[in-house]
Amino acid sequence: MIGRYVFSIVIGTIVTLSLLFVMQLLIVTGKTALTDPRERHKLEFVRVKRNENLNIADLTPEKPPKPPETPPETPPQELDNINPDAPTINVAAPTVSADTSIGGPGGMNIAEGDYLPIVRVAPVYPARALSRGLEGFVDLSFTVTTAGTVRDPIVLQSSSSLFERAAIRAVLKFKYKPRVVDGVPVDVPGVKTRISFQLEE
Repeated sequence: MIGRYVFSIVIGTIVTLSLLFVMQLLIVTGKTALTDPRERHKLEFVRVKRNENLNIADLTPEKPPKPPETPPETPPQELDNINPDAPTINVAAPTVSADTSIGGPGGMNIAEGDYLPIVRVAPVYPARALSRGLEGFVDLSFTVTTAGTVRDPIVLQSSSSLFERAAIRAVLKFKYKPRVVDGVPVDVPGVKTRISFQLEE
């Protein structure tokens, strides 16, 4: 216990003496720093003279020449010499005759003739028949009206009822040139057609 006190007193004395020595050293060096003259660093500047003589003439582009105010006159064209003694050919004007009379009812000349198909629409393949891979046909009968449209389609025969609705929808979109009798379009009943449904290979 006494040895511990003695050791701590010795260590404290050593630390105190060392601190006093350091403080004395700082005081001595501080005095010399205040009394010694400071060294000043000089900076040298080199001033470069401006080049006041610039070659401006080389930088400006040359102006293009002005176009002439008036275009140059074209030289007169030399005409071929015409021989007045050359033989001449007389060509008579053709005679045209046109019949401007308009016949038919109301001044319209409607050509006589039977009905003719103008537009035939392909049917839409039914999805159920397509999924089963079925092919077939539908025979229909309908009336061609005076306007060339289709009216009252009737199924006469079909290979499967899956195709009947698609066939009727396609026939209703057909367009015909109506039948004309004595210059008057008339209905044509009992027109028959077959709609075929075939899968593409």
